[in-house]
Amino acid sequence: MTPVNLATADLGALLQLLPVQRAGLALLLAAIGLPVIGVVIVGLDIMPVRFAMMHVALLGIAIGLLTGLDPMLCALVACALAGAGVAPLARTPDGLSGAMGLLMSLAIAAALLVLAVSGVNASGAFALLWGSILSVGTPDLLVLGVLAAVVPGLFWWRRHDIGLLLYDRELAQCSGVPVRVLTAALLVLVAIAVAGAIKLTGALLVDALTLLPALAARRLGGSLRSITLWAVGIGVTVNATGFLLALWLDWPPGPVLVLTAGALVLAVHFVPERRISSWRAPASASLPSSH
Repeated sequence: MTPVNLATADLGALLQLLPVQRAGLALLLAAIGLPVIGVVIVGLDIMPVRFAMMHVALLGIAIGLLTGLDPMLCALVACALAGAGVAPLARTPDGLSGAMGLLMSLAIAAALLVLAVSGVNASGAFALLWGSILSVGTPDLLVLGVLAAVVPGLFWWRRHDIGLLLYDRELAQCSGVPVRVLTAALLVLVAIAVAGAIKLTGALLVDALTLLPALAARRLGGSLRSITLWAVGIGVTVNATGFLLALWLDWPPGPVLVLTAGALVLAVHFVPERRISSWRAPASASLPSSH
């Protein structure tokens, strides 16, 4: 049997294992909801939110290790509360960036303090930030399933308001869009998405599931709707290809997913970019019909 046939046979055997099947299902669910979150991150220009939530997740994990509660559940709750907490400070894009910077500093300081005072082994907390996709359990699948339903559902339900918010915050407010409530809801979803992806790639590589598909989709889509659909399609393609490739080569899935998504972004970069204003025009143009 040739090495290729042997590797293919091994891959088939691996796909029969329950942990591998759960990991594949988790990546499929993640590909439905998380790239849409990436569209929000790019549209609101809140790149620092990812780094802030990574640090908040570490704080939640540290609290979980200290109290004996599920560290991932604590990380999820901490990120959700943090996302809701910074929303009142995000009255302008600059205010949001500043709030995320403050949150990042406070969260990592608190996490290190909790780990130092409690005597908890810090390596256990930091290990979770690197991801453990084959340890995905039912609670993780439940969180990803909820995100896969809620995120696209919210986007479709409030697509005109979200499109206008991503286009211009002040114009959205003047047009009657509930900017504060909508921004808070989106920030909470972003925070939960980052926490929900920790098991899959680790918080340090969460861009593979959120931001990178959205960046590639922006060059392919001509409207907010098409960009969102492209992002989900790219997410499914990247997650399936990267995961199968990692299993076949016996490499860590997280880095392979990032490299696969990055290669696709670089390939799409050679496609002529659509006019940035074109994907926002339908949202603002159709706004009166939604009120």
